[in-house]
Amino acid sequence: MANKINTLFANSKDKKFLSLYFCAGCPTLDSTANVILTLQRRGISMIEVGIPFSDPLADGPVIQSAATQALKNGMSVQLLFSQLKAIKDQVEIPLVLMGYLNPILHYGIEAFCQSCVEAGVSGMIIPDLPFDDYLNIVKPIADKYDLRVIMLITPETSEERIRFIDDHTDGFIYMVSSAAITGTQQSFDDAKQAYFRRINAMNLRNPRMIGFGISNAQTLKAAQDNAAGAIIGSKFVTLLNESAGDADSALDQLFESLKK
Repeated sequence: MANKINTLFANSKDKKFLSLYFCAGCPTLDSTANVILTLQRRGISMIEVGIPFSDPLADGPVIQSAATQALKNGMSVQLLFSQLKAIKDQVEIPLVLMGYLNPILHYGIEAFCQSCVEAGVSGMIIPDLPFDDYLNIVKPIADKYDLRVIMLITPETSEERIRFIDDHTDGFIYMVSSAAITGTQQSFDDAKQAYFRRINAMNLRNPRMIGFGISNAQTLKAAQDNAAGAIIGSKFVTLLNESAGDADSALDQLFESLKK
């Protein structure tokens, strides 16, 4: 069976995808399955499920706070896999786990990949994974289990490195809108727009998804005009918390804010 990430983008036909991130175990320990199934029902293309970690370097205060709450609630990698496994047969869209290297190493890379397959996960994003370690250690194991390891690029990433990433990864490239931490922005300035155009002109093999800072109509349009789609994290996490884990209500508010 083909990897769901590849299938999604292969069937794009100019569709602009929307992927949402949330942190497993927040706001409540048992909300993970309901959030995923609600997002799927409401037409979200792909879901990033955050593995909470005590020191999330790339994340802004909203996602850091969600991770802290999830850990307090008792979320662990083992528990997350069991929650995902329970709904595996109901999930048709790609699930991508986003987590830092430390908990994955602690779990064991091969065991982690095997658990991903058993839980219906299609790929992973590990923001602090050095590229050499990806190539030499993680990629051979991920390939064995047909999992995609998604790499991030920023405005500071050199063209040479971007091409290298494009040549050695599969699935999609996570295009970070700025070199800053995650969070919402009102608009993408000229420098960011120039960055988007520069990457477009490179004609990369992999599709790209733009994330970090997308929270309104302007930033969503800029992302969807310059890539296969957009990834929204902080804004959705905030709304999910404010709605006490009611994913339908959080989505209603998110869709409303994306019109403005």
